[in-house]
Amino acid sequence: MTMTNDENEALLKLMGSVSIGDDLYGLSIKELQARIDALNAEVERTYLALTKKRGDMSEAETLFAPRKTD
Repeated sequence: MTMTNDENEALLKLMGSVSIGDDLYGLSIKELQARIDALNAEVERTYLALTKKRGDMSEAETLFAPRKTD
């Protein structure tokens, strides 16, 4: 079951912020799923940022590359 962003945000507000290494023992199944969904969303957001940065870098390298003269 994948949660919507609104459901995910509501659960994250209830459970606080997600941190790597948190103790998971006391979390409910719903809270664990919310963590997974939040972490997956963060991974996707990070990949999108990485893709954009790579594109920006490629554009900058093209723009500032030495021009060939014959």
